Amino acid sequence: MKRRSFFRTLVSAPAASALLAQQQPQAAPGLPGRQTVEPPKLEATATDQAGDPVPRFFNAQQFAALSKVSEMLMPPLNGAPGAVEARVPEFLDFLIGESQADRQQVYGAGLDALNAESKRRFNKPFAEIGAGEADMLLAPLRAPWTYDPPSDPLANFLVTAKQDVRTATMNSREWNSAGGAAGGRRGFGGTGLYWNPI
Repeated sequence: MKRRSFFRTLVSAPAASALLAQQQPQAAPGLPGRQTVEPPKLEATATDQAGDPVPRFFNAQQFAALSKVSEMLMPPLNGAPGAVEARVPEFLDFLIGESQADRQQVYGAGLDALNAESKRRFNKPFAEIGAGEADMLLAPLRAPWTYDPPSDPLANFLVTAKQDVRTATMNSREWNSAGGAAGGRRGFGGTGLYWNPI
């Protein structure tokens, strides 16, 4: 079967060349000696710049909490974009959705615990509380560092998310562009090395 496909491809190659030749610019009809008519050139746009991405892995309340956590963990600073400007919540939604089940559990349980604690203490989901109230809920991040991850789902999520948000922000296209424009070395500072949206 593979041999048959190979020969079919080999036979169709001249036909493909003929089709490509037909698409070359032709002389304008009725105007001998005039310039050729070029086919229109269409500008391509990256899909992440054409529209707003829709969360795929997290539900709406989890994604809103993740966005607020990202904003608090990595705000804009000295001309560098913050996590929200670097579209880190959207990237993490993709990344965690494609990750192992234990990593998905850390994020899912942590975001749910964060929203539950916020509702218990402030009668609002985490995304709707003020910065001062949110800072109180991020208190586990101020605990001394240990080799072992925290056993509390909320603390474990916050420690994990802190590293992920920082890494994703500093390796984003937006951070890279800002570093290159500033002439400095933020992240890779304009060398074109960043994660690409998929």
